[in-house]
Amino acid sequence: MAKKTARNTKGRIISAAWKLFYQQGYDNTTVEEIIAESGTSKGSFYHYFEGKDALLSSLSYLFDEKYEELMDQLSPDMDSFDALMLLNRELFAMIENSISLDLLARLYSSQLVTRGEKHLLDHNRIYYKLLRRIISEGQQKGQLTQTATVSEIVRVYALCERALIYDWCLSEGSYSLMHYGQTMLPRFLASFRANG
Repeated sequence: MAKKTARNTKGRIISAAWKLFYQQGYDNTTVEEIIAESGTSKGSFYHYFEGKDALLSSLSYLFDEKYEELMDQLSPDMDSFDALMLLNRELFAMIENSISLDLLARLYSSQLVTRGEKHLLDHNRIYYKLLRRIISEGQQKGQLTQTATVSEIVRVYALCERALIYDWCLSEGSYSLMHYGQTMLPRFLASFRANG
């Protein structure tokens, strides 16, 4: 139970921070405002984060919360390829509607220069676990090809998502990320369909 409480506290801090970053900008948000918005304490904040900058790499945690939410929407009889497209659509809609372009660009640039843990590539994240499960089930049901391993398909899927997000950042959000993802991702991944 203590682990779940700790996770909830950390999650509340992260959610509050990103809400405030989106509403008033990263530079205009203080640690004190994050603490107040999250309903936590200064001690809790500094237990999990060295400072506001440490929250930049926590966006993957927010993404994983979204994936946990989406797990309930995936019915066992849903086609695996359709399940992957649903995950992408919902994530990209969330990014478009609640993550500022500036912060997303900061996250990507911080992951490029970091020497330590690269949160976006952490294969223990819910994101990767869920992708592995969907792809493995898709192969077992004959919906996805078995000419590529689960790991290979996961890697290509994640690579395509990162590429689309990166391009959207470079284009300064001049088009709908969600709609572009729904157009391009099926094309990129078509060869992984069993009849693709």
